Amino acid sequence: MKILTPRLLQALERFNSAHPWDHNAHYHPWLLRQLPRRFGRALDVGCGTGDLVRLLAGRAEEVCGVDSDPAIVARARELSGERYGHVTFAVADAPDGLPPGSYDVITCVAVLHHLPLAGALTRFREQLAPGGTLLVVGLAREETCVDHLLSLASIPLNAATGWVKNRGRTAPRPASMTAVTRPADATFAEIAREARRVLPGARLGRRLFWRYTLVWRA
Repeated sequence: MKILTPRLLQALERFNSAHPWDHNAHYHPWLLRQLPRRFGRALDVGCGTGDLVRLLAGRAEEVCGVDSDPAIVARARELSGERYGHVTFAVADAPDGLPPGSYDVITCVAVLHHLPLAGALTRFREQLAPGGTLLVVGLAREETCVDHLLSLASIPLNAATGWVKNRGRTAPRPASMTAVTRPADATFAEIAREARRVLPGARLGRRLFWRYTLVWRA
């Protein structure tokens, strides 16, 4: 990362601010590819403005989106309107405040690093129905050479993707990118070790755009 001078980093930051795009939504197609065409109940933890909830609604009999921010839950309800009669949103703190019951699908995108890792994964495991699927897109603290190389590769790709998605025009930040965030504390290795302890057989992988993915089937 030292090959990027402060001046270049500032220029990239200005460019990216003018051409924003949602790194989490980038992984929504990947999430859907891990799921069957139809399933029963789904829970999206940290739903934000509800983009993923609305995608899941196209396959699920029932979807619940939860977030700890009342304002963003209100925005999710507003954006969903009355088109989705089988979708509900709730203000809740994860993991202890999650709605009771079992779910065929649980998703958690860019939220796990805000939660107690072992406690959250345990709660997800307990609420996943037999044969169900847990999908996580998360953030990890960079530590290894692989982490830094992926981060370095993501920098020009991030700028290029923002340019393409915005068709070269400046744009406001999407509503889905207005939630409060913080950096991740745990490294990928630490997350993988804890995940495989709590969720035997969990599959994890490093990804571009400062993300990792986790798949576990009950």
